[in-house]
Amino acid sequence: MSNNTIPVGSLVPLSGPSAIDGGEFRKGLLLAVEEINERGGILGRRVVPVFADTGRQSADEVVAAAARLIKENRVHAIINGYNIGPQNSEYETVADAGIIYINHNTLLQHHDTVQSNPSRYFGCFMANPAEYWYGQGLIKFLSWLRDTGQWQPSSNRIAIVSGSKPYSIVIANAIANAAGKYGWSIGYGPRVVSTPRSEWHDIIKELKACEPAVIANTHFYAGDLAAFQRQFFEAPCNALVYLQYGAMHQAFADLAGQSARGVIVSAVTGLLRDQVGEEFGRRYLERFGADSTPQIGCQCYNAMHHFAIAASVAGGTGGPGDLEQNRKVAKALIDIPYRGVAGTIKYHPSWQAAVPFPDHVHDPSLGMPHLFYQVHNATGRLALIAPAPYNVEKFFLPDWYR
Repeated sequence: MSNNTIPVGSLVPLSGPSAIDGGEFRKGLLLAVEEINERGGILGRRVVPVFADTGRQSADEVVAAAARLIKENRVHAIINGYNIGPQNSEYETVADAGIIYINHNTLLQHHDTVQSNPSRYFGCFMANPAEYWYGQGLIKFLSWLRDTGQWQPSSNRIAIVSGSKPYSIVIANAIANAAGKYGWSIGYGPRVVSTPRSEWHDIIKELKACEPAVIANTHFYAGDLAAFQRQFFEAPCNALVYLQYGAMHQAFADLAGQSARGVIVSAVTGLLRDQVGEEFGRRYLERFGADSTPQIGCQCYNAMHHFAIAASVAGGTGGPGDLEQNRKVAKALIDIPYRGVAGTIKYHPSWQAAVPFPDHVHDPSLGMPHLFYQVHNATGRLALIAPAPYNVEKFFLPDWYR
């Protein structure tokens, strides 16, 4: 790389079970870099993206990919979506190099790692809230539907099944822990099942046996969730179905078809339906095609723009080993909130993770909104139904509900 360029790395699962997400993470970063470079780059220096495939996202794969980006490509920052498997192992490689690392791992463990040694992990940021917030956020959302009369649950029971990744297990447990505070009970689970999987019939039978008002599946692979929903739809019951994250993907809708209409899905980082979000979605689809998913690509897009602003205010970026300059960039990331296409990234000064709205702060200008969508039709269109003031559409009873 020349002195007139700034290499920015990205750890993305371009192969393996999360390749659908990885492709969108790559697109989001590419679009942001193109826009930044069109405006003159960062203080006149052109940004060059460098991608490293993390495959199945094991610790070995992610750490090795981070090391290549730092040692071979001399990246000034690493910005990417999630890598679930390493459980922060890559933070050590990043901290040794003293560069900025912005991820969307959605892990509560991020808080613990950063707070364990703030000086060492000064450059590690998580641009979305931790998975923990999904749990109480879902319970608050269900209670809001119930208490406002939009939905009359058939019981107060929730049935929960979790995938085998720690991310899914934390969410399932958080749902169970918050339920009683709002008048709900856990009728089944949380049961952890081995994932990935495509066969759900026996599990669905067990879930339905408690006659739940809500069935929550906190596994997150889009294809597996589509199989779950198709099999539930074969013999449904009067329960709302909540599917974790992966149901936002166009791939989920393509596989689930009409059975998906009415499914609820949420994201602690998702695309807003305001003017800013709609214009981004249009540009994204024009750039990458109608089968792409701006709801996912918006993550890296947001984070890249925030980094560019912070680096500009700090007087530029720093390469590996330039701790003095990178500490200035890190301080600017904390000091400067960024209102992007997914809401506001406002890093908590201790966690160095985005603060969630309304689960932690009540001011939408100071938090990343926990968005709830409902699959509107067989094409996969998502209706944004909560929270205010971002909700632009209404909840409706699913087709299978009688």
